[in-house]
Amino acid sequence: MKAVATETATPPAPFARAIGRDGEQSRACYPHTEGFVERDGRRLFYELYGEGEETVFLLPTWSLVHARHWKMQIPYFARHFRVLTMDGLGNGRSDRCRDPRRYAAAEFARDCLAAMDATSTERALMASLSRGAQFLLQLARLAPERVAGAAFVGPMFPYTPSHLRLLRVAPIRSSFLRPLPAYRWWGRMNAVHWREDYPAFADWFISRCLPEPHSTKAIDDGVGWALDTDPETLTATMPTMLDGCERSTLRELAQGIGCPVLVVSGDRDRITPPRDARALARLGGGRLERVRGAGHFPHARRPVQVNLALRDFAEDAFGRRRTPRDPTVHRPDGRPRALFVCSPIGLGHAQRDVAIARELRRLCPDLQVDWLAQDPVTRVLAAEGERIHPASAHLANESAHIESESAEHDLHCFQALRRMDEILAANFMLFHDVVREARYDLWIGDEAWELDYYLHENPREKRAPFAWLTDFVGFLPMDDGDARERFVVADYNADMVDHVAAHPEVRDLALFVGNPDDIVGERLGPQLPPIRAWTERNFDFTGYVTGFDPARLGDRSRLRAELGYGDDEQVCIVTVGGSGVGADLLRRVIAAFPQAKERVPALRMVVVAGPRIDPATLPAHAGLEVVSYVHNLYRHLAACDLAVVQGGLTTAMELTAQKRPFLYFPLRHHFEQSFHVRHRLERYGAGRRMDFDDSPPEVIAAAIAEEIGREVAYRDVETDGAARAARRLAELL
Repeated sequence: MKAVATETATPPAPFARAIGRDGEQSRACYPHTEGFVERDGRRLFYELYGEGEETVFLLPTWSLVHARHWKMQIPYFARHFRVLTMDGLGNGRSDRCRDPRRYAAAEFARDCLAAMDATSTERALMASLSRGAQFLLQLARLAPERVAGAAFVGPMFPYTPSHLRLLRVAPIRSSFLRPLPAYRWWGRMNAVHWREDYPAFADWFISRCLPEPHSTKAIDDGVGWALDTDPETLTATMPTMLDGCERSTLRELAQGIGCPVLVVSGDRDRITPPRDARALARLGGGRLERVRGAGHFPHARRPVQVNLALRDFAEDAFGRRRTPRDPTVHRPDGRPRALFVCSPIGLGHAQRDVAIARELRRLCPDLQVDWLAQDPVTRVLAAEGERIHPASAHLANESAHIESESAEHDLHCFQALRRMDEILAANFMLFHDVVREARYDLWIGDEAWELDYYLHENPREKRAPFAWLTDFVGFLPMDDGDARERFVVADYNADMVDHVAAHPEVRDLALFVGNPDDIVGERLGPQLPPIRAWTERNFDFTGYVTGFDPARLGDRSRLRAELGYGDDEQVCIVTVGGSGVGADLLRRVIAAFPQAKERVPALRMVVVAGPRIDPATLPAHAGLEVVSYVHNLYRHLAACDLAVVQGGLTTAMELTAQKRPFLYFPLRHHFEQSFHVRHRLERYGAGRRMDFDDSPPEVIAAAIAEEIGREVAYRDVETDGAARAARRLAELL
């Protein structure tokens, strides 16, 4: 066997980067080493994550998909083990091959051993999916000393009578290559059909792997991975598909496994029958993990249960002391503790959450609040002297992902959130580690989507009262969206509705930050309830939470003097919040400054770049001030004569509460800013909405001149929202 390895070192901070390889969506975790190993003239791509000697090898499967199908497992295990993945021959970044002999299970096993040799992996716990079960069985036969444990997910182990048409077609080699009158059901496993309409086959097969309701994102991922190979390559994998699958051979291989065995099976698997999985567990002397309601890819659709089962199995196989799942020990001082998870997408959540935490501590003076949060939220928390949990450093970066999804003042917010699934799963697993290691008396999530989603998916993992906060309910399709977008948006809303209906016990408290009239008059989707009616049934209302009382800011002239603004100046504050998405708006407004200055000679414009935009990257003009992050920016907004902002709710509502005129520019394709925020601001009669595309610098300059210093008559914003929220939260302690 000829094996030659070449490696490429990548940055050592795996949770810091936002752009994935080859322009793919952001990852939650990136490899510290990647490279190729060559065996018998074929290059095989591998990646390494994490550190240590104890290695988890996530094996390749059928060449229909590559190693990214393990994306929900990699970040979690990379924090606890060294992780090796490999694109199997025929897909991903590994070579394509048309020689059927090269796709035999024993050849894949030798490929895996070559990757282990190339990465100095002497021994590993190995996990397989589907067809990969055959590769793992061969590995255990060829090199038993290198297999610390064998985990089989949805194993292809045709030991019992099977409904799989592929395995009932005898002689597969001839029927597989012949055209059929129609390609239906398992007749789609046909080389002629693949050549004629491979995308249709990929969609059918992946959809069959994921029969769970609301699986649109996982199906889209799987189809995309399948399209990374081609019909001719996939055809070459078939002649050896059933080699070694005789009942006697399978029994001998399973009984010959000389290491611990775990078999994970979805009870709705429509590719490999669960009875085959049960047979493998019995013959291999292992444990069966049944995933209720799951199909062939339980690791994709039920990652929490699968990850926890695999971790327990790995700790046992490596002789570690197993981490308990349910901590029972409080801190020695006996103080009650709350864990607050605050969304990092914008700074508004941080401002209101700090105010709520402050009020909660007034009601419960002994309460300790720990924060699981990331930049830019941590800047606010640090400035306020809050306690940031050290595990926060390991959160996958959500803000960077959102920025990577944006174009010129354009962010398709729903699609960006949808493509953040891997990041959200990784961050839930980190949260789970935190609450697995120490007990908290209350969990609070402010638009912490990962907590709400995965707790509903795994209600048995809820071990403390859980409070959920949000200032909008319901995803909405954009006006220019197609039928597919409308369907997927409604499906996501239906998933939420189904979750709450099936497990009302998960949310001990659901708080809407606002009032019923702030809710848009839309439905959650066809055949779904109106958003307002559903929200009123399932939420309590706090009123808006500004995080401050405008009356306590005192005299405005005194505040201006304190902040360095003269009475003879007309101050315009330009700010776009905590992310880097608003950089294009800042540049557009900066370009308008000279013309605005001509119209308003007393104009003083201060551009607040925020925590994630480098002021040095923005243009400069004489008399224009560009500053970085400003703590308690609301004080400057209270003192200004005009603000120019993005369409985010928090800053707009701060200006509304302080009765200051402002221009706001909703991001294109941002459903929350375009519908939810706009509706609320119109209800308050606040702000002047402007369209970025129709607002060149001269139009912005004219609008600044028209609006600066204008008297406004907005609806009053309540000032007790934080106290109302805190009173409800205190009831859970």
